[in-house]
Amino acid sequence: MLPLPWLPSPRTLSALQRVLLVTLLTPAVLIALAAAVPALILLPFLPGGTDRTIKLLKAHTTYLSTLLTKSRPSP
Repeated sequence: MLPLPWLPSPRTLSALQRVLLVTLLTPAVLIALAAAVPALILLPFLPGGTDRTIKLLKAHTTYLSTLLTKSRPSP
């Protein structure tokens, strides 16, 4: 099969895929973080709230790092 000259290279397509993925998922992540702000403000003042706040922050950090790590283009 002949390569199509008008298509970008697979590496470029992979990079564009990552940009598109991060662009589309950023609003969803920002909405989730905005929804979590009241919890992050109030939880430390409740009994056992500090532990729940740490778990919430770890969950968001894990989600974001997974999103960015798994969307990297292949070398």
